[in-house]
Amino acid sequence: MAKPADIAFLHQVDLLRDLEESQLAALWPRLRERRLRKSEVLFREGDPGEEMFFIRSGVILVSKKVSGRVEQILNRFESGASFGEMSVFGDEAKRTATIQAEIETSLLALDRESLNQFIEANPRDAARFFQEMARVLIRRLLQSSQLVAEVTRWGLEATGLDAERRSGGPAT
Repeated sequence: MAKPADIAFLHQVDLLRDLEESQLAALWPRLRERRLRKSEVLFREGDPGEEMFFIRSGVILVSKKVSGRVEQILNRFESGASFGEMSVFGDEAKRTATIQAEIETSLLALDRESLNQFIEANPRDAARFFQEMARVLIRRLLQSSQLVAEVTRWGLEATGLDAERRSGGPAT
């Protein structure tokens, strides 16, 4: 049974804020709590997955392997954020990044089967959920595109290449 504090937290989650209190109460029993110690890895890039997570407290670091054992931190998520959404939709979904707790962290996990049950029981609320998920994923895609552009610029500067001069554009 969800307590008022549990429902209040779910209203803070980016993907759930548009759902009604009764639907959050219906979703609550489908969530499983996971606790991570400081620096504990939840999963690594390439691992199979079928759960998404909501951060109840703490901080999560998102990183990708750059080369060998070197990883680049791409993002830092705090309470109310969600991650792992892609893994609940693909049958052979592989994790696209490594997730690690920066500090002691409490998560709520929603697995594929529980999400499907929620969709079947609450199609209108599921539509709101997916609309917000699309917004979150678009925002992350834009952030990734900006990062790619920045890394490309760094690479060009590091090698001494000037893309605009080579293409006949104005020199800067």
